Amino acid sequence: MDAFHPTQASLSPYKLLFRALSSIPISHYFLASLFCSLIFLYHFLEFHFLEDVFSGLRGSPVSLTFNSHSQIYEGVVSKCRILHGRYLATPWLSSPHFQTAFLNFFGRPPVVNYRRQIFRASDGGSLALDWLLPSDVLRGAFHANNAISKDDTTPIVVVIPGLTSDSTSAYIKHFAFNMVKRGWNIVVSNHRGLGGISITSDCFYNAGWTEDIREVIAHLHHEYPVAPLFAVGTSIGANILVKYLGEDGENIPVAGAVAICNPWDLLIGDRFISRRLLQKFYDMALASGLQGYAQLHQPRYSRLADWEGIKRFSSLQLDHLLYSRSIRDFDTYATCLVGKFETADTYYRRCSSASFVGNVAVPLLCVSALDDPVCTREAIPWDECRANKNVILATPQHGGHLAFFEGIAATSLWWVRAVDEFLSVLHSSPFMHKQKKILNSSPHSSLESAIDQGPYVNFAEDGMVAAMGNEQTSTVVGPLSEGQNIHDKSSDNEMASDSEQDERMTTENSALAPNIAQTSKLAAKPSSIRKCLEKLSQHNRISMWLMAYIAITTSWPLVGPALQFVFKNKFKSVLPAALHGR
Repeated sequence: MDAFHPTQASLSPYKLLFRALSSIPISHYFLASLFCSLIFLYHFLEFHFLEDVFSGLRGSPVSLTFNSHSQIYEGVVSKCRILHGRYLATPWLSSPHFQTAFLNFFGRPPVVNYRRQIFRASDGGSLALDWLLPSDVLRGAFHANNAISKDDTTPIVVVIPGLTSDSTSAYIKHFAFNMVKRGWNIVVSNHRGLGGISITSDCFYNAGWTEDIREVIAHLHHEYPVAPLFAVGTSIGANILVKYLGEDGENIPVAGAVAICNPWDLLIGDRFISRRLLQKFYDMALASGLQGYAQLHQPRYSRLADWEGIKRFSSLQLDHLLYSRSIRDFDTYATCLVGKFETADTYYRRCSSASFVGNVAVPLLCVSALDDPVCTREAIPWDECRANKNVILATPQHGGHLAFFEGIAATSLWWVRAVDEFLSVLHSSPFMHKQKKILNSSPHSSLESAIDQGPYVNFAEDGMVAAMGNEQTSTVVGPLSEGQNIHDKSSDNEMASDSEQDERMTTENSALAPNIAQTSKLAAKPSSIRKCLEKLSQHNRISMWLMAYIAITTSWPLVGPALQFVFKNKFKSVLPAALHGR
């Protein structure tokens, strides 16, 4: 047994601990620090590899949100095997941030050769429509003489890219190539100023600019009236698409639509993307793309926006890197000034598609990953999607932003296969949307003030009177005929001739004729209206007496004793003294 040394008892416990720690090899410290760093990065980058392993590499099920009485689900989505299956991310990309970064830096897109068409908008703006036809892919070469005929029934899919994206983006190429292999025609509607096209008007695109897609779809429907039109929007393009569908309602020539990774509520998204350090890098990356877009069109931006503010927020100094280089700064200095918005918050509120999803009358599939690092799940309008019978919301647990890579080699995107299946089933079903002509309708924003907009009085045919609020009313005449009440454009995008304009005016006047006849019919019945007004006045007199009775009855417990006290004193002064003696 060792002898006790007084010097050991006099040592400090911390010195003994330091001696014990110093005896541990440095390699063990390195391994421990590496292990702690891996745990930190695993949670910081939101990896889910262990979760996938524990699930047997089967992936997580796709959650579907829909109305219980939805015919779109019963007739279309219930037949979609992919939407009812599971999604398993590529194992070495089992992080939403890895997936999003890999899509933007690599993506592994297929090789495609577009055909370009320059579309002239009504305000003088220019858009690049990039076409991809089955003959360009199946034959492996570009054939300039292949054109779509007027009576071609091949479906056309219009694709709306995301923020600062165009037809060259990897995810756009993945989707276009996959749909063309099915035999459908694809046209990518690039945003103004993107795709190598200069800005030719004072209008720039933004998150709520729906005029371009409205005119493009009307033009395609006029040029190819028998071809079913489908629309697919991605990211900001999805927000524009859903807003457009909600604004036009039934009066739209789109047979079906898909929204991928929609930000939904831009105000919530703005708060989310500036909340955490990791999201701020996405904010800076997107803002850098916007600043490059502004520099590309500097002559017009310097005239319409605060160019000094744009240059100031794009400074690369360290103190501006994390605080001034953001999407909100660009929207403050550029988007709000060009789009005539008071503040950035006003712009976000007015352009958010969440307030328009309730008015969508087209079969709409919405796909949003719950771990999307750019478009937060907090902005998804769950109740609004569930209330609309035309909307199906699919929310996989993982996928990142527009990525959804699958397979060991990460050569395919899950959402591309899901959209392909959904559109093909919808095309073969009787649930494709048929356009109906809406009279006396105009785009109506849910943010529009309801002050001084009612109620009004409506007289029916039988003379009955009903109160009307400020709800938007419309008259459905029937399916829209080819080229009727559409802003026509020729193949070379020139203005319509005078004869065509006269014919269009004649068609519109003939369509309005039933309303005019209906108005004259109502005006020819003054007696019934007068009779109804007399009944209303009679009911008002009865109501006044009833209100008086109710007032007397309810107030009598207080008024009765007061009246008794007052009149009792008066009676005492009037009655003879003999009566008082009794």
